[in-house]
Amino acid sequence: MLNERIREIRLAKKMSQVELARLLNVTKQSVSNWENDNIQPSIEMLSKIADVLCVTTDYLLARDGKKFIEVTGLTDEEIQHIQQIIIDIKK
Repeated sequence: MLNERIREIRLAKKMSQVELARLLNVTKQSVSNWENDNIQPSIEMLSKIADVLCVTTDYLLARDGKKFIEVTGLTDEEIQHIQQIIIDIKK
C-alpha cells in the first residue's frame, strides 16, 4: 500500500519521479523502487517523504485517510479562506 500511496500522491501533485527524488535528495531509482514495491524506505526517509508530499506517515502507511494542505507562509486570513472553500466543497 505504501508504494501505491507514494505514486498516487506524487501523480496528484503532477510531480515526476525525478522531481520527488531531487526534493528528497535520493536517486530516481530509489523512488522507482519504492513505487514498484521492490524496497521500502527507511523510517527517516518515510518521514521525509511525508513532509515533501504534505501528508502524514499514517496516511502513507494507509493507517489514516486524512490528507493535509501545506499552508506555511500564508496569512491567517488566507488560511481562513482556504478552510471556507473546503467547507463549501464538502457540502
